[in-house]
Order: sequence, then C-alpha cells, then structure tokens
Amino acid sequence: MSSSTIDQKQPQEPSPPIFKFAQGVGKVTGGTLLGITMLTSSVIAGGLVGLAISFRNLPDVRVLRTYAPTETTYIYDIKGKQLASIHGEANREVVPLNKISPNLKRAVLAIEDSHFYLHHGINPNSVARALRANWEKGSVVEGGSTITMQLVKNLFLSQKRAVSRKVAESVLAIRLEQIFSKNQILEMYLNQVYWGHNNYGVQTASQSYFGKKASELTLGEAAMMAGMIQAPEEYSPFVNYKIAKQRQALVLSRMREVGWITPQDEAAALKQTIKRAERTSWKSSELPYITDAVLAELNKRFGADIVQKGGMRVQTTIDATFQQMAERKVSRWHNRLESYGVYNNEIALVAVDPRTHFVKAMVGGVNRKKSQFNRATQSRRQPGSAFKPFVFYTAFASGKYTPNSWVYDGPISYRDGGGYYSPRNYGGGYSGGMSIREALRVSQNVPAVIIGRKVGLDKVIATLRTIGFESPIEPVVSLPLGAVGVTPLEMAGGYAAFASNGWYSPTTFIARVTDSSGNVLLDNTPKPKLVLDPWAAASVTSTLQGVVTSGTGKNAQIGRPAAGKTGTTSSEKDVWFVGYVPQLSTAVWIGKDNNRSLGGGITGGVYAAPIWRDFMATALKGTPVEYFPSPSKFERP
Repeated sequence: MSSSTIDQKQPQEPSPPIFKFAQGVGKVTGGTLLGITMLTSSVIAGGLVGLAISFRNLPDVRVLRTYAPTETTYIYDIKGKQLASIHGEANREVVPLNKISPNLKRAVLAIEDSHFYLHHGINPNSVARALRANWEKGSVVEGGSTITMQLVKNLFLSQKRAVSRKVAESVLAIRLEQIFSKNQILEMYLNQVYWGHNNYGVQTASQSYFGKKASELTLGEAAMMAGMIQAPEEYSPFVNYKIAKQRQALVLSRMREVGWITPQDEAAALKQTIKRAERTSWKSSELPYITDAVLAELNKRFGADIVQKGGMRVQTTIDATFQQMAERKVSRWHNRLESYGVYNNEIALVAVDPRTHFVKAMVGGVNRKKSQFNRATQSRRQPGSAFKPFVFYTAFASGKYTPNSWVYDGPISYRDGGGYYSPRNYGGGYSGGMSIREALRVSQNVPAVIIGRKVGLDKVIATLRTIGFESPIEPVVSLPLGAVGVTPLEMAGGYAAFASNGWYSPTTFIARVTDSSGNVLLDNTPKPKLVLDPWAAASVTSTLQGVVTSGTGKNAQIGRPAAGKTGTTSSEKDVWFVGYVPQLSTAVWIGKDNNRSLGGGITGGVYAAPIWRDFMATALKGTPVEYFPSPSKFERP
C-alpha cells in the first residue's frame, strides 16, 4: 500500500471485531452468526463468476480509464483574484490523492470501509450483515457497500435500493478492482462523492464548509466531513451543527477503534473549534457584468456544456479594483443626473486598452441588482455624431481627402426610397464651405452625409467590419450620422483602433484559459495586425484632438493629449462621448431603456463628456503622458 494513502499504520484486521454484528440481531448466537457468515461468504465468492455472465449488459468499467468527472469552471481577474465559479448541477474541483489530507482519507475509510485495502471489491462480512438485516425486515434496509461498490453505484447505477442492484454493484466492484489500483479507486471516490449543498468531491466541499483546501483539513474537520457522507444535507454543519458534531464523534471513535488515532488524538479533535466558512456553492459573482460577458465569450467559443462541466480556469483581462472604480463612477453620475432632473437614466461604460484590445472595464448599467440587462454589450443604440470618425477615416484612407479638404455645408437632398432625405445640422442653420477638420470639430451633419455618399457607404461598412463591428449595418443615406444600432463595446473597440494608429486585435474579456491540469485551451496573447492605414488613422486622431481642445468635446479635457467625439441623436434619446489616449479608449453612453428622450438640451458634450473625463482622470493616475504620432510621419495613401 502506498504511504500517500494513509500515511500512518496500515489498517489491520481488528480484534475484538470491528463491527458489532450482534447488535440488533436478536437472539442469534455468535456461533450461528459465524456459520451464516461463512456460508454466505462461500456463496458470494463462488457464485459471482456465474452472476457476471448474467450481467453481460452491465457497463464496462474500463471506460473509467479515460473518465473525467464534471468540474467547476473558475473565473479570475487579471491578477488571479477569483470572481466567480460556474457549474451545472455538480460543483466540483478534482484533486489528486496526494493533495488530500491523510486525516480525511483515514476518516472516510474508518467510517465507510475500514477493510478497503484488504478486500477485492466486496467485503463478505459486511454483505452478510446486510443480508441478515434485510431478511429480518423483509426489505432492503442496510447496504454493506464497500468504497468500490459505492463508486460504481454513483457512476453507473441507479440509487434505487434493490437486491438486483446490489448484485450488480458487487460484479462491477470486482471488475473495477481488477483494472485499477486501490489508490486510483479511492481518488475517484473522493472526487466523485456528494457532500451536500451542491458540493461534489472533497476539494469543493472542503472549501465550502471550512474555507480551506482538502490538503489542509485538520483531524476534527476531516472527521466531520466523513460523517456527512451517508446523509450530507441532514448531517451538514450548515443545517444542524449539533448532529454534525455527533457524527464527528462517531467517526473519531471508529478511527480509535481501528487503531488509526490515539485516545489523545480523539479528545483533542473533539475539543477543536470548528470554523465554518460561508456557503460558496451558489455564491454569485463579485463582478456580474464581467462574468456574464466572459461566459458569453466562452460559450461562443467552447459551448455552454463544456464551460459548465469542463473545469476551466479563466483569466480575464479585468483588474477587479479598476472595474469596481468604474462601477462607482457610473453609480455616482447616475445619481447626479437624477439630481439634474434627468430621471430614469441608464449609463454604460466600456474601456479598452488600444495596445492589446483587452477590455479593462465594462459597466452595463447603473444597478445590476435591479436590472441584469447589459447595455454595454447587449443594447444596440444609435451613436449619432460619434459615428462620423469612421466615415472620415474611410475618406482619408481613399487618398482623395485630408483633414483640410473643403466640403460644402448647406441644404442638400438625396433620393431615399420613395422620397427624399434632407440632412440638417443640430440646432439648424448652415455654415457654407468648411474643412473636414472644422466640420468634425463643431459636429456639422451635412458634410458627413456628403462625404459618406462620395466615398461609398459600403466602404464605410467595410471599415467597421475590419475593426470588429458585428451589429447589422445597412447602407442607408443617414448612416454617416449614426443611423445604426451599435454597442458601447463596439464603439470603444473601434476608437481603440484609431488610438493604436491602425493596429487591431479582436476585443476580448479573456486573456487565457486552461483546464484544471494547466493545459492551455485558449491563449489571447495579443497578436495585433495593421488593418487601418496609419496616415488616415493619425489624421482622424489629429482631427478628433480638435474636438476636445476647442470643439463640442471641451468638457472631456483631462490635462493630456486626448481625442474624442460627442454624439447626440435626434430627440436626445442617446448621448455619447467616445474618446481615447494612446493607452486607453473609453465609450460612455447615456439613455433610457424605453428609448424615450432624456430631455431637451441633453447632449453628449454636456452630459457624457464629463463622465468620460471623471473616469479617465482616475483611470490614468500614475500613467505617463503619451503623445499621438503626427500624420506627417506616415505616407499618405
């Protein structure tokens, strides 16, 4: 026997008898019982080969050579802090036998199967006792199952008590012992057994009940856990601590009887103060918006069943402290807007690192407890003028336009379906001839529509697809003014491509995924590709800097070079500010879930830009100032 299994004295055939068979047997004498036991043992041992022939339809235990029990998936922040555990019906973390406390192994064997290392799958003495009790009661009232029999029952058979199932258990147990070592069987059992409150396996149960790994369990804790196996919900210390202590005492007494602990060990374990942890089996995520987004990304790539049962270890791109800061900012600004009379407002915020396209923060609403709807990833709202940079980038990349190109701002109409579309500027009026730079700085609408028509709306859509936009987009005449539903996540990721001067990786919440053994399943180490023309991207940035320094985005100034664009839709239903520095791109959206107006005069420059400024000022503390590259450093297309 391996020393890793018990780590002290090997279990010995005890004397006096381990099981007090005479208790509850009525007037049966020791000699009669011995005769029954010997006869039953002979019948069982001699007849199992024949019984095996009758059970040809039983499962093939050899499948356990490649068996992988369902395991809980864990989600962590970028620094390794656990954010959530994801599982189906079984919350389980598999651990090897040498990572399980010897105290627990001894305790479980003592109460469940003290002859485990001596029998070959069944224990005739235990079976004889069970047969006698069942015969007297006229029904199945006692099991007599070994650890091996319990394992095959849990894995292959129904839980219904019946003589036929007991025989099937015996046949499968013998087969299992012929293929696997004792240590392998014990390891499978301890990782498979149910410990109550949706905890499967020793590691998850240990964490749930005592807040520690299975390798760290004390004798007192181990005995309490072992005592729960027969009725885990009833014997749980969370349910009835008094009964849990009684079961603990029974296990400790049994361990002393078989000689695996001393009376002094027993007394000390009984006196030990048991510190119960909080229930963690169904604990909600600390960062639910992030967890939901990560799950959506995982399910899309791997499938929901594998995510819930595959025991993944998921490292997200999120720093929990940074995310919590973003959530606090959104909550405070929601309250402030309410005080301004902007009632029932919702706010979404997404921040993306342009160098990696890792999402660094994402807030899907003002109160996740009241509404689980994620407006940052699930709500497609019109971006208004915040869409214009994508139109002007496409124009710059065509080689036909520069920021100083002249464009007409005046009355104009285009055929649209059965009628005509005549774009108007916010607030009315026209400015006549002006540069693209000026048109973007003061957010005139007509020039954007004209340029969009000239470069081709299909080409504008192609630009969006290149930088990760997946929302449905139609080439309608009003598209340059943001007549399309997009998410804040798409907007932050799109502007991040400008911030990185055309380098792009798919925007993601996930940095790395491994299985429970550390094998890499997904590595999102950034592999950026140059997908935008550098001169055109730098020209967009140069133009958007003017929006912040002296245009509609003046309220977004943060004391360092920044570029961005305001967005306000008709009737003030959606207001935006999307902006960036070289290290961070952030989108802020404000609106109402019922798509009603926020109120007259509510604009992105007045309401969304200050939220962006507040968040970015905190987010960039301690971050060195960086400058955008000049378009003159690149060759014009």
